[in-house]
Amino acid sequence: MTQTDDTVRRTHHVFSRIIAQAEVTPAIPTAVVYPISEVALRGTCEAAAAKVIVPILIGPAARITALAASLGLDISGFELVAAASDQAAAETAVEMCRSGKARILMKGDLHSDIFMKAVTQDVTGLRTARRISHVFIFDVPAYPRMLMITDAAVNIAPTLMDKADIVQNAIDLAHVLGLAKPRVAILSAVETVNPKILSTIDAAALCKMADRGQITGGVVDGPLAFDNAVSFRAAEIKHIDSPVAGRADILVVPDIESGNMLAKQLEYLANAEAAGIVLGARVPIVLTSRADGAKARLASCAVAAMVAEAAAKALIAVVE
Repeated sequence: MTQTDDTVRRTHHVFSRIIAQAEVTPAIPTAVVYPISEVALRGTCEAAAAKVIVPILIGPAARITALAASLGLDISGFELVAAASDQAAAETAVEMCRSGKARILMKGDLHSDIFMKAVTQDVTGLRTARRISHVFIFDVPAYPRMLMITDAAVNIAPTLMDKADIVQNAIDLAHVLGLAKPRVAILSAVETVNPKILSTIDAAALCKMADRGQITGGVVDGPLAFDNAVSFRAAEIKHIDSPVAGRADILVVPDIESGNMLAKQLEYLANAEAAGIVLGARVPIVLTSRADGAKARLASCAVAAMVAEAAAKALIAVVE
């Protein structure tokens, strides 16, 4: 091992590449739920201007129109569907995705619980056989590659089989983003199996599942502590011989608490930029925080557009 990657320092560039890639694909019809805040509406307009999405705005029509006028945003070319409440808007948007009118679902200014409740309904929602999970895509200036973290937003305390789907969703996304064989670190507090720490048992099982073809498309290793997952130096000090240690592309966290704290620490203390997407549903879902800025929403839209286009191409290939 070398310590080269530990000493690399750079500026943000990951999202610029992702947005550039998305701009060369057709703009994807996107159901935008309750865009009644400046960041939600501005981010939508920027994604449309970049020809990443074709927005369908769903919510209180008069309020959305007034907001656009106050911000100097031109939404005259967007379809506007009236919905009296955030819940009604979410349900309408989900139905549009089920019918094929929209191929991306995007959260605006409403609580994630209300938004995801419409998504996860058994009969009327967007569930598939795959577990729904969230992936953060991070551009961390101190890290020499794109870094993905999952699941820090949807699954609270995932079981082993939930984690298998969470890992596979992240690997599939990495393929779309250009990583042919992503390195996946299953995180815990330690890098050895300890029966008193359940996440280490899950990590060992997930690695064996990857060995046996139950998880495919990536190099999976764990348990790994955060330091030796991202730092060659830490891995060398602890004598860890691993194809993943020190150069992980994907970090799989034990639960939502550890994942959420890790993601926010990177954003607020390491100057990282984050995009977010939900996978495992019928369509990709842009699930940004209401505190996220327009750039994060644009990057998230770009990732979702790439996923939607890859899914369409895969479907055409199967039909042919």
